[in-house]
Amino acid sequence: MFKHLLLPTDGSVASEAAIKQCMQFAKENHARVTGMHVIPEYHVFSRHLHTLVDTKEQFDSVGIAQAGRFLQAIEQAAKEAGVECETEYVINDHPYEAIIKVAEDKHCDLIAMASHGRRGVKGLFGGGETEKVLTHSKNPVLVFH
Repeated sequence: MFKHLLLPTDGSVASEAAIKQCMQFAKENHARVTGMHVIPEYHVFSRHLHTLVDTKEQFDSVGIAQAGRFLQAIEQAAKEAGVECETEYVINDHPYEAIIKVAEDKHCDLIAMASHGRRGVKGLFGGGETEKVLTHSKNPVLVFH
């Protein structure tokens, strides 16, 4: 049914668990996977204190290196599961928008991603990226808890 899955990762423990579950799902469905990571854009004014001392080049270098580590985890899991896989990173301040755009551009028929399990006020007002993808995507979304 699903032949091309988009698997975004933020490197969290929840994402690591979703990678394993997604690869099993992909293997069972003979699907291929596109793994992705979203790097935030550099801003002179930032809510992240460490970026205030970084130059754009330093910020980009750290973000790309981090993306490489996160995407390597997807590539390794795909290799172990025998699943065809490609990976990429994109730069965008709105991860949910980037996820939806990559899914459309790559013609993915399912977005598979982790839920961070936010509840209460944080879940209600935090509006996690998974919730935003669920709300805005035209593609089906499989959420791993």
